Amino acid sequence: MTSNTTAVRPEPRALLRGVFGYHDFRPPQEAIIDHLIAGGKALVVMPTGSGKSLCYQIPSLARRGTGIVVSPLIALMHDQVSALVQSGVRAATLNSSLDPAALRTTETQLAAGALDLLYIAPERLLQERTLDLLGRIDVALFAIDEAHCVSQWGHDFRPEYLQLNVLERRFPGVPRVALTATADERTQREIIDRLELTGARSFIGSFDRPNIRYLIGAGGDDARRALLEFITGRHPNEAGIVYCLSRQRVEQVAAWLAGHGIAALPYHAGLDAATRAAHQKRFQNEDNVVIVATIAFGMGIDKPNVRFVAHLNLPRSIEAYYQETGRAGRDGQPAEAWMRYGLNDVVVLGRMLRDSTAGDERKRLERQKLEALLALCEQATCRRQTLLSYFGEKDSAPCGNCDNCLNPPQVWDATEAARQALSCVHRSGQMFGVNHLIDVLRGRRNERIDKFGHQRLSTYGIGAALAAGEWRAVYRQLIARGLLAIGEHGELKLTAACRPLLRGEVELPLCRPAPSTRRTSERAAPSPPAAELTAAGAALFEALRRLRLQLARARSVPPYVIFHDSTLREIAHQRPTTLDALSAIPGIGAHKLETYGRQVLAEISRAAENA
Repeated sequence: MTSNTTAVRPEPRALLRGVFGYHDFRPPQEAIIDHLIAGGKALVVMPTGSGKSLCYQIPSLARRGTGIVVSPLIALMHDQVSALVQSGVRAATLNSSLDPAALRTTETQLAAGALDLLYIAPERLLQERTLDLLGRIDVALFAIDEAHCVSQWGHDFRPEYLQLNVLERRFPGVPRVALTATADERTQREIIDRLELTGARSFIGSFDRPNIRYLIGAGGDDARRALLEFITGRHPNEAGIVYCLSRQRVEQVAAWLAGHGIAALPYHAGLDAATRAAHQKRFQNEDNVVIVATIAFGMGIDKPNVRFVAHLNLPRSIEAYYQETGRAGRDGQPAEAWMRYGLNDVVVLGRMLRDSTAGDERKRLERQKLEALLALCEQATCRRQTLLSYFGEKDSAPCGNCDNCLNPPQVWDATEAARQALSCVHRSGQMFGVNHLIDVLRGRRNERIDKFGHQRLSTYGIGAALAAGEWRAVYRQLIARGLLAIGEHGELKLTAACRPLLRGEVELPLCRPAPSTRRTSERAAPSPPAAELTAAGAALFEALRRLRLQLARARSVPPYVIFHDSTLREIAHQRPTTLDALSAIPGIGAHKLETYGRQVLAEISRAAENA
């Protein structure tokens, strides 16, 4: 690419088209880019897959000097640099994965003004040697990616991010932008304060990811089987991520899926570094790998064609859920967020929170976040409305693309059952968990019932008309509504909020559980399709994917940095026959057209001859 230190600065739209192959900006990309080119400071909150990277990449190319991008994950840096190089941009990384010779080469290129963009880990940036080097060159801008890592209240807190305010003092005239996909209003204020972005303009995009369908249901002993049915029935031979709460469950679920013919690999912090790297590389380079992981696998996943994210346990918060599910469908094509959960997840997460070294205020906030997520899971209304409202978007309409919109749950008058459930908690001394309470309500006899004499309670057997699963749903919803709390050892306790219900002052409608019906309805309601291809178009699409894989292997990069699936799909749909026509396809800039264009056209020609 032409050096960005020349006197004539390229226009943003020319860069968008010529380098990245796109014809139009998405809101609010153009406003952010113009603001940064003019030297301003900004906070950018936009959902995953909405094009945040362009908001600092294009100003870095349009301004004099090198754009410095602070990124917390080495894998993400390498992905983004590989993609930029494929587009003809002079980009490099500085991080601990480089050997001394590679570090010297990159630093020499930086000092000579031979880089358009440099991705750097915060630890490396904060070294005095690095700051001195940056002080001797032209810096186009500083972009602080994954800026929510600065928040001590967040789930991805990185202590090094707190020191990035040094940029304000060392480089006061250089524009800075902080970017994240996940930040509520409190976190936004914290980012601005801690990074000293006083006076920065905030660009807050919609948190909506309309291509993602949300499917949430209560789990149980059959959760693993339900996951298998979900993958084989809705996403066979597609890439996905499955999140579990513990390393042990990760190993068990990965082995279970692999035993049923799915290319599933475990990923957690207990695996050695070489195994984790090998599994992540397979996930990046192959189109049908399912990673089963703890949250050790997550932030910075740049693979655009992840078709589903599944949770077999509750995440810690709505923020964590939103960020983790946002790793699906980055290419804008239909994707699904599927979850099964149980009350035991709440018990385990509550215990982990109590055992943490966080202060009381932090623990109180984290409990509130967990309660908000449980409420999302137990509601009868649109999931997306609740998600968007949580992030400050209060006026959204029902989405029509979540389980509750597609298959509204039955709501019943559970007032009497709820009173019985609460009364059983009270009569048994607020010392027991859900399973024991259900046994009492249903009139079961076992050693534990006899030991405590609970067969003599007035609530013994009064709930025999409801199945155990129905009582479990009642208790989950009472907890979600704040009428019950979970104690240190999983016991249920009454809260002050339950008094009006016990006194008969209010009624309580609840959702009726129907897990088997809900799973059937999930299978019967496919996601909105991508642009439909004819049989010949589908065959061409697969041929183009094979070509892409060959090109990627020859360059030792993931296939998606060559072309996204959406680009190949559009080629298969339009079937261009000239380079000019191919250049009109979104995602094909000048460098990719020159590098791969003739091979793509040859593949199209072969497909036409064989049709």
